[in-house]
Amino acid sequence: MKSKTGFNLLCICAVFLEIFFTGCLSQKDITYFQQKADTASSVPYDTLFITTIHSNDIINVFVTSVNSEASKYFNFADRPDNAAMSLPGTPGPNGYIVDAYGFVQFPLVGSVHVAGLTSQEARDTITKRLEKYIQTPSVKLNIQNFRVTILGEVARPGVYYVSSEKMEVTAALAMAGDLTIFARRENVSVVREENGKKTFGTIDLTSRDLFRSPYYNLHSNDILYVEPLKSKKFQAQNWYRVMPFVLSSISVAIVLIRLYQ
Repeated sequence: MKSKTGFNLLCICAVFLEIFFTGCLSQKDITYFQQKADTASSVPYDTLFITTIHSNDIINVFVTSVNSEASKYFNFADRPDNAAMSLPGTPGPNGYIVDAYGFVQFPLVGSVHVAGLTSQEARDTITKRLEKYIQTPSVKLNIQNFRVTILGEVARPGVYYVSSEKMEVTAALAMAGDLTIFARRENVSVVREENGKKTFGTIDLTSRDLFRSPYYNLHSNDILYVEPLKSKKFQAQNWYRVMPFVLSSISVAIVLIRLYQ
């Protein structure tokens, strides 16, 4: 009788400790894209978002023409794919750097203002300028150093570079290994630089209204910060770190009681 009572007490303690230490998170706290009362089943989404070029960007420009020898004078590499990102997660060294005033220095052509232009607009501008120097020029141009910084409660915080010119917040968080169980999903901060000023916005990953947010499509150099839940403070305390050992010990004790009762 005593052993059965001890067994029941140990079971109750184990359940209590597990519930207490996991922070009692509900399903609504961790589920993405929930359909809330004021959210329709379909949400408008800006598919026409286009990145523009900014100061300190690196643009990859590859020129071809009827005279291949003349074209080589403007290129960093023999093929356009060789001038792309040299290593995963780092920008390659080959490209034209946009200076603080929004210009790139192009051979023969001189200064070309590209800040504020899309890749297509910058390509057309450079092509027109090149017509004075080579016959029938064709230009391939893309932004080489599109990056976002991801901090806070994600599996792998860091700076992430992508070869494309567009990144959605969901893709960025997936690159960082998704949010941890301690992440506050309804209040993710986005820090963005616009016209020389830092702007601050928030997005709610638990709501489908996320897709309507102007921060869903990230800009190059955006910073994502995922705030921790209050229960995160338990993780930093020493006694929290021994919780797995305590629970394991209780489990072993329960097994032994079952064997010898």
